[in-house]
Amino acid sequence: MSDRYQGFVSTSIGQLFVKNLGLPNPTPLERWSEGAPLVDGVVVLGGQGRLAEVLPTTLDGLGIASAAGLEDGARAKALVFDATGITDTDGLLVLQEFFTPLMRRLETCPRVVVLGTPPETVSGSERIAQRALEGFTRSLGKEIGRGGTVQLVYVAPAADGAISSTLAFLLSPKSAYVSGQVVRIGAHGSTSTDTVDDWTKPLAGNVALVTGASRGIGEEIARVLHRDGATVVGVDVPQAASELQTLMTELDGDHLVLDITAKDAPQRIAHHLREHHGGVDVVVHNAGITRDKKLANMAEDRWSSVIAVNLTAPELISRELLDAGVINAGGRIIGVASIAGIAGNVGQTNYATSKAGVIGLVESLRDELSDGITVNAVAPGFIITQMTAAVPFATREVGQRLNAMSQGGLPVDVAETIAWFASAGSGAVNGNVVRVCGQMMLGA
Repeated sequence: MSDRYQGFVSTSIGQLFVKNLGLPNPTPLERWSEGAPLVDGVVVLGGQGRLAEVLPTTLDGLGIASAAGLEDGARAKALVFDATGITDTDGLLVLQEFFTPLMRRLETCPRVVVLGTPPETVSGSERIAQRALEGFTRSLGKEIGRGGTVQLVYVAPAADGAISSTLAFLLSPKSAYVSGQVVRIGAHGSTSTDTVDDWTKPLAGNVALVTGASRGIGEEIARVLHRDGATVVGVDVPQAASELQTLMTELDGDHLVLDITAKDAPQRIAHHLREHHGGVDVVVHNAGITRDKKLANMAEDRWSSVIAVNLTAPELISRELLDAGVINAGGRIIGVASIAGIAGNVGQTNYATSKAGVIGLVESLRDELSDGITVNAVAPGFIITQMTAAVPFATREVGQRLNAMSQGGLPVDVAETIAWFASAGSGAVNGNVVRVCGQMMLGA
């Protein structure tokens, strides 16, 4: 599953076409490999807000080097700006003063993170100024180029000590295909501080349930969660039983073969997790199907099957696991939505409805949960899989280029984002829906 266009433009002939015809020129993205540092270079810090003092210590604890500025001729791998001190619109000038001199001094695939205060927690001019940060970061994400990413992280005052996990993800190559996003830490009653003994194995001792785990994105989710220390329980339909069993054997995990839309599926899953593992710490609702057709031509079974698999099953399974007390304290529920649920797609009214519903599930549960349990979702854009490889060439090319990075993502990009949500250090990350789409030009 390769990007043939990206391979072509990396050649000398391809570069001539790019230069003369103004074609997209995607930068190969850096992705994290086990044993590599989180950040290979220096992070330059700026801003004078309430987080300025804790940032150097926080980054040092992650093994990330930081500095207050750059020496002549030096380049930065990442920029982190504490904008929590901006209390009026005149104060927004500090963004230009800090970033403008540094934008041409960034290495390839750089990271930019702006930290702010949730606008809904302040008022007057400060609320206006903090909300303005969203326009700044989203626009900069479309300007930065060279495989770079830009994010805005709103940190509630009570969650100042809970930013390590999010910075580790957003500053590292793990977030290669995540850009232009707004993340909230400490929202919806969740303000627990980071408690991770080993940042190389943040899921050590955890049990993780992954539906649709036998192939594609689900397989990669299982692999990444296993890499981070979790015991994975994979779930898939009988037709995929052989692949599922092979994968789980490789990962020293467990498997459960069933149709998640079956009437007794939630109870069977709950029973299996309780009896064989004593509960579950991470629940990933990855299983999903498409049955594309314009609404005027859509049969009832195409509609009902997509809603049943993509939305009703995750809701019923989540409710059963919660009501039965199977999800352990500090547990994580993670849904897989889609950019289609945000921006819509021709021929996908059923699919988009189901994926918007996953976002609704996050919004429904986020204020109901107790015992430190959180709920979040990823919303993938164009991810290169065997399924997308079968899409007609022209349609596939448009899908891959219609984002700030001019390329499709990989299953590992979705998996890494889910692993961040799942981390023991992400207890204050609750109620978020983060797009994994290379900052797609469509949608909010």
